[in-house]
Amino acid sequence: MKYDIAVVGGGIVGAATFYKLQKKFPNLSIVLFEKEKVLADHQTGNNSGVIHSGLYYKPGSLKARNCIQGRKELVQFAKDYNIAHDVCGKVVVATDQSELPNMDKIFNTGLQNGIEGIEKITADQVKEIEPHVKSIGGIWVPVTGIIDFRGATEKMAELALAANPQSAMHLECEVQGIEKGEASSTIFTSKGKFEARYLVFCAGLQADRLARKDGIALKEQVVGFRGDYYELTPEAKHKVKNLIYPVPNPDFPFLGVHFTRMTNGEIECGPNAVFTFKREGYGKTDFSLRDTYDALTYKGTWKLFFNNMSFGINEYRRAFSKKLFLKTLQRMIPSLTMEDIHPGRSGVRALLLAEDGDTRDDFRIEYHGNSIHVLNAPSPAATASLAIGEYIAVEAEKHFNL
Repeated sequence: MKYDIAVVGGGIVGAATFYKLQKKFPNLSIVLFEKEKVLADHQTGNNSGVIHSGLYYKPGSLKARNCIQGRKELVQFAKDYNIAHDVCGKVVVATDQSELPNMDKIFNTGLQNGIEGIEKITADQVKEIEPHVKSIGGIWVPVTGIIDFRGATEKMAELALAANPQSAMHLECEVQGIEKGEASSTIFTSKGKFEARYLVFCAGLQADRLARKDGIALKEQVVGFRGDYYELTPEAKHKVKNLIYPVPNPDFPFLGVHFTRMTNGEIECGPNAVFTFKREGYGKTDFSLRDTYDALTYKGTWKLFFNNMSFGINEYRRAFSKKLFLKTLQRMIPSLTMEDIHPGRSGVRALLLAEDGDTRDDFRIEYHGNSIHVLNAPSPAATASLAIGEYIAVEAEKHFNL
């Protein structure tokens, strides 16, 4: 079981990388390893399902460039392969005068990033788009959309496998260790040993651990944040047409609780953002001794806590109180009641946390001998996945002399 390239991680970034590498190098044998029974079972399959526009990201950053390029490519991919999606647009709404300076800043960032068709709109115009929203104005973003990210991930892997009969995908196959050799590396997995000349790691919530197994002396650590969602009841669905976002807090790396129409017709509200005691734990009481120990013995975690104490406490209170969650939602849609919402699913987001507690790092990709590591790929990585895959394929050609 020898391959030219091994890709570790079957989320959308791993699948897009597998697909783009195979497309660029059709004669190379490539293997994809995923430790779960299905692809896209963690961050990809448990996010908001939004095709992001690129509105929030620093001009010139990897996030901005890859989100915008990736969005356009993802929409075309969805059209070409009949992936459920809808470019329905979204409104970002201000509900308080204090939010207007940051809304202006976001709008200007969107202009610098060349987001097509964005415009500032009045409260009346917001009501025309979303009749139940109460605001003092907002931004209309017509290129934002929704998509079935699980379906897109599966199609990318399927296309890669169809391109070369020598390539393979192994599910329920956890990478447990790596032994570097001169010509190739031995990969020790839960399903035996494999060999590959080159390695690409797209491991999301486990990115730091696999980087260390591969010999990278990484100072930062991945810390997980759980996001809980509520769903609107069938009787309340009419109150949300498409996507409604608040003006985000510029000091925190999350976009705030928002309303999202999913491709299956459900309306989700969320997510909040709370520290999780288990990296892959989706329940409020899920716990892993190893994950908790790793996070709480890392100084960056405590710096983050102290720097965002009041924000963090409010998020935790909201996680355990439907009433407080509703109160946040009512800032945008005052007519919502307790009977309109019921608990939905949860997701976990990986953040590569700096030692000083800073979470606002750009996408981060590093090289180590015959390996490429995607160390940090939070939102909008799913939207940007095909662009990230293309970027890695180009870098692999250079670094691996393919």
